Amino acid sequence: MKKRKGIRNIVLLSVLAIIGLVLTFASFDIPFTNYKFKGFANSIQMGLDLKGGVMAVYDATADEESEGDFDDQLNATIQRLSDLIASEGYTEATVTKQGDNQIRVEVPDVDDPDTILSLIGEPAELEITKEDRSTNPDAEVYLTGKHIVSAEAQVQQDSTGSYINGVSITFNKEGTEIFATLTKELVNNGNLYIYIGGELFSAPEVQAEIVDGKTFISGSMNSAAEAEEYAMKILSGTYSVKLQLSEKSIISATLGEDALFYGVISGIIGFVLICIFMCAVYRMLGVISSISLVLYIGILMYLLAVIPFVQLTLPGIAGIILGIGMAVDANIIIFERINDEYKSGKRISASVKSGFKKATMAILDSNITTIIASIVLALLGTGPIRGFAITLLISIVVSMFCSLLITRALTYSYLPINSTNPKLYSIKREVTKNETK
Repeated sequence: MKKRKGIRNIVLLSVLAIIGLVLTFASFDIPFTNYKFKGFANSIQMGLDLKGGVMAVYDATADEESEGDFDDQLNATIQRLSDLIASEGYTEATVTKQGDNQIRVEVPDVDDPDTILSLIGEPAELEITKEDRSTNPDAEVYLTGKHIVSAEAQVQQDSTGSYINGVSITFNKEGTEIFATLTKELVNNGNLYIYIGGELFSAPEVQAEIVDGKTFISGSMNSAAEAEEYAMKILSGTYSVKLQLSEKSIISATLGEDALFYGVISGIIGFVLICIFMCAVYRMLGVISSISLVLYIGILMYLLAVIPFVQLTLPGIAGIILGIGMAVDANIIIFERINDEYKSGKRISASVKSGFKKATMAILDSNITTIIASIVLALLGTGPIRGFAITLLISIVVSMFCSLLITRALTYSYLPINSTNPKLYSIKREVTKNETK
């Protein structure tokens, strides 16, 4: 009974491994639908060096209203722009200082370059006054982008119950106090004039004092996409320096499609050689390890495809390769520990169980330290560094799952099939002077 159950489990996991390979690399039309399945590997977002993207260069000039020297203002703007682009899902985007007064932005693997350039290339300063500039061009500005903490596109109900698109704005502490004073002065006795990019956007009548530092502006936003665009423009107007787009272009993949294709082929060849090596050295344990590694590849590719903030670049590929190496290393640690336990005189079944138990802590220790390093890099790093950290983190977590659970399940399933022949496990007793083989 146990033998039959073990065979069934191994066959089931093997079939899952094969299905995982097909879903990872194959593309096919789904019957009776208009949907084409592209495969997990083909669905992963590629970075600038693998698939190209958008490049923009801005000239930066000092903003007299911002505090600190120009270098501090420039660095603050670079950080704010990085956060803005990353919040839209482009985690592999790089924002760097170029020369003394320029900022270079590179956004990889974009579907609509013109839209991205329009969002990041047209900063629009938000200004709020108590007077209409058409009658008073020198109207005093009370609130600007420096008072804004966040701007998000939202849909709200108006007084008639209709849903309208707009932008929800949150002010910082200073902005909250100023806005509360303005609204208190103008309750039922005036309007606030909201300008975006120097043009009148909205002139709402103040009907109540607002003390929580939040407001909702709608203007003439006809769609959620238009509201999102205004929110992005308002956020881009909160930079510490003034930006002027001086150059923009579409960048082709620096590695080229052929290089990516041959890189994938090289990876497949390397993976096959690893499986051959494991089977030659560890026999059935090597076969079990190979099945586990195939499942590892399928799970990893699926996660890289579905997690929205993952974009694959050369550093990201390095993180995947390192994860594969650690997955193989974990299996080797387990198998060597099983061999050590068998040398000590234990039976095969006892050696396998004790080997997994003693190898678990060593695997956890080595992988957890790598996970901690990956988290730190992901939190503090930007661009390719963050991409490397994220792919490495995912790879390590998946490798631990496969080595400690899948490899264990396969090995335990194989025990009822063979628990007497050590050669199939590639293990042997320690030979002493008084013993023969």
